[in-house]
Amino acid sequence: MKADIHPNYKEVVFQDLSSDFAFLTRSTLSSKETVKWEDGNEYPLIKIDISSASHPFYTGKQKVMDTGGRVDRFRKRYAK
Repeated sequence: MKADIHPNYKEVVFQDLSSDFAFLTRSTLSSKETVKWEDGNEYPLIKIDISSASHPFYTGKQKVMDTGGRVDRFRKRYAK
C-alpha cells in the first residue's frame, strides 16, 4: 500500500441541529469547532440537519402532503 494517501480517520461528534441529539463515532470529516463529550475529552463537532432522532421514517411521524387534492383526483379517476 502507498503511504500517506488515506485520509485521517478519527473520532468526531455528530450533532443533529433539529433534535439536539449527538453521537460519537469515527469519521474522516474534520471541523474547526470542538465540543466536550461525556468522557471529558474534546472532539471535533460536525453539525447535521437530520439524523435517526429527527428523520420522519425513524420517528414514525411521517406526513403525506396532498397539494391541491391530487390524491383525491387520482382516486376518483381510477376508482372503478
